Amino acid sequence: MVRMTKKSMPPRRTHVVIQAPARLHMGFVDLNGGLGRRYGSLGVGLRDLYTRVVITPASDLSAAGFEAERTLGYALDLCRRLQVPPAAIEVAQTVPAHVGLGSGTQLALAVGVGLARLYGLPISARGIARFTERGARSGVGLAVFEQGGFALDGGRGRHDDAPPVIFQAAFPEAWRFILVLDTDAHGLHGPEELSAFERLPAFPAERAGHLCRLALMQLLPALMEQDLPGFGAALTELQQIVGDHFAPAQGGRFTSRRVAQALAWLERAGATGIGQSSWGPTGFAIAGDPAQAAQLSAGAEREFGAQSGLRFLATAAANHGAAVQFGDARAAHLDSTVGMARRRIGART
Repeated sequence: MVRMTKKSMPPRRTHVVIQAPARLHMGFVDLNGGLGRRYGSLGVGLRDLYTRVVITPASDLSAAGFEAERTLGYALDLCRRLQVPPAAIEVAQTVPAHVGLGSGTQLALAVGVGLARLYGLPISARGIARFTERGARSGVGLAVFEQGGFALDGGRGRHDDAPPVIFQAAFPEAWRFILVLDTDAHGLHGPEELSAFERLPAFPAERAGHLCRLALMQLLPALMEQDLPGFGAALTELQQIVGDHFAPAQGGRFTSRRVAQALAWLERAGATGIGQSSWGPTGFAIAGDPAQAAQLSAGAEREFGAQSGLRFLATAAANHGAAVQFGDARAAHLDSTVGMARRRIGART
């Protein structure tokens, strides 16, 4: 337990509940950086995977539930930076850590925005991202937290802020993602991730130009016209090029060989938009409607079996950002406990 002196500022709320959707990171469009901006990320929010945090005023700063140690670290730093009193934080639900679904960013933003709203501070999610150093390369986690849907950021420039979002739109309601989760693997993170970026070879300018053209002239128009074949083809090609660039650091186009095999099966069975989220190991494919997604997901389960170490989840995009709720603290606690019991997809205590 970390003890902090409670300040004289009274809390503005009895409690705050923040629920933030997970995100897929769908690749970069400019790893060359020759024009002064590097990376440029594509991503989308996910409806059925989320982080849910309940924050209540308290005399001591504490964290309980999923990812408690990580949460306490964020909260300790944020209480100091925001100059607010302590709070009791319950992480009722989170997404698996270090599997490419943006768990760290969503948790840090949820804690920071929750503390700010609890004590009546007008700071934005982007301000919290600056405090917590989220968005070092990608701005799509922040974009999903703020508004949800599909987003493209403009890459990291000379400033320290998270990359600006240059395109954001609702993802087609009928389309479904089939997530392929490897329960025994993790993607690169922390110092290993930084080292991997430093060791990668230079990315050719002409290849970056092709990816930018692919995104601007095929992927985004196909999204706006709800043209799944066009969108899927562009995304698959982009993922192949970016995946091959990262192959020396992650052992191949995909981090997990088992995920790669499942994605190949899904593509043969009719899915499109084949790729890996961030460093993986989580893979994804896109189906045109809920029925096709359920059929493909069930078929993959049968094909690879319960002992394969793989899990398959069909889910829609989240076309909304993080939800903020206020109310009776006891009721919020009970509700979040139910949420923890119901949803434990790959979560770790």
